[in-house]
Amino acid sequence: MKTDNAQTPTANDSQALRNTLFKLCATATIICTVVTIVVAIIWWDLLNRLISFGRGLDYSGLQALSIQNLALIKQYNPFFWWTVVGVITLIIAYLLYGFVQAVMRRNQQRIIDEATVAQLARSLSRPAREVILWTWPDQRSPLTVGDLQRAHRELRAGRFGKIELAQQQSRLLQADYERHEPQA
Repeated sequence: MKTDNAQTPTANDSQALRNTLFKLCATATIICTVVTIVVAIIWWDLLNRLISFGRGLDYSGLQALSIQNLALIKQYNPFFWWTVVGVITLIIAYLLYGFVQAVMRRNQQRIIDEATVAQLARSLSRPAREVILWTWPDQRSPLTVGDLQRAHRELRAGRFGKIELAQQQSRLLQADYERHEPQA
């Protein structure tokens, strides 16, 4: 257990938060990775079939068109099918991105169980716990994965120093206000 007289968060605090977040986010990350890989494999197979279909098209039934028009259609046929592939790839990428974002957003809203919070509280220094309290928006609601993710980012960005500076500035302003407050 860390001592409470530490003045700044330590590297161990960041490591403990990172390890906890890794455990809490592992399932969502694995689901997103597996779905992305499966979709990519299926799309690769369909892409190859689509390109083969485009190559195999026979335009001999279009003899009503002139020979020049028929040659033009055959010349630009690969570009058409690759454009179709490109557009469908962009649509699939957009849908996959939305899926991954939705899974991660849902994971961020997941409530952390009491045992995990207790273990984390034992392993963190007082400054790191203060940063978690600062990032926890409504302490009447349970702590979520998203709160811990923000705490980890803020801890690495030096939030504890900013919290201390704000407290010092508040004390100075309070003291100055009390000295200049008119007596009734």
